[in-house]
Amino acid sequence: MEVIKEAIILAGGLGTRLKGVISDIPKPLAPISGKPFLIYMLEYLNTQKLERVVLSVGYKHEMIEQAFGNQYKNLHIQYSIETEPLGTGGAIKLAMDKIVGSEVLILNGDSFIEVNLQEFNSSSKNKNAQFAIVLKEMTHFNRYGTVEFDGQKILCFNEKKTVKKGWINSGVYFLKKDFFETLSFPEKFSFEKEFLEKYYSEYDFSGYVSNGYFIDIGIPEDYDKAQKELPAIIRITA
Repeated sequence: MEVIKEAIILAGGLGTRLKGVISDIPKPLAPISGKPFLIYMLEYLNTQKLERVVLSVGYKHEMIEQAFGNQYKNLHIQYSIETEPLGTGGAIKLAMDKIVGSEVLILNGDSFIEVNLQEFNSSSKNKNAQFAIVLKEMTHFNRYGTVEFDGQKILCFNEKKTVKKGWINSGVYFLKKDFFETLSFPEKFSFEKEFLEKYYSEYDFSGYVSNGYFIDIGIPEDYDKAQKELPAIIRITA
């Protein structure tokens, strides 16, 4: 099956919850063991047969452009620049203009999950999915909403609450470009509220489980964890 070659990384985060830990830099540049978080994501994508990455940027985007330029190893980098905050959905809609293929992977720029992206791509295509989510099972948490699914199809999205065990949305998606573009969205919108939660019951949104390592650097506690754990998972090579 044909490999997927393009990805969008949502890298416009301000890092509000990390104030006091980092300051005056975009969240994707938050240092992990002396290197920006985003470099770990690009390094991982470089091992996954991808060729092109669109960085969706906003806050202090010049710093990200200066740090990475237009190439990281085998990855060609383009930038989709928000001149004002558009929400996650608006950012994806704007970045989609730079996608040349028929499908794309979308990743949050402040979290990482260890998953074989080409297997995820193949699974999504085999299910004829218009859209698919990488899910991660977690225990004893209240920070994330949960996702219910039947082993293939997404059944429901639940609000954040304390749970003993549940599947969470890892922030990695497979999306068919033509499907997304047939839907009508405003310029600014939430991908989670106005796409995921609105359309999952109308269309067959697929779930794909990864048991790999997961980290979200959005809060200081997990940012500290990432300092020790992430460099052991993704080794930055010269």
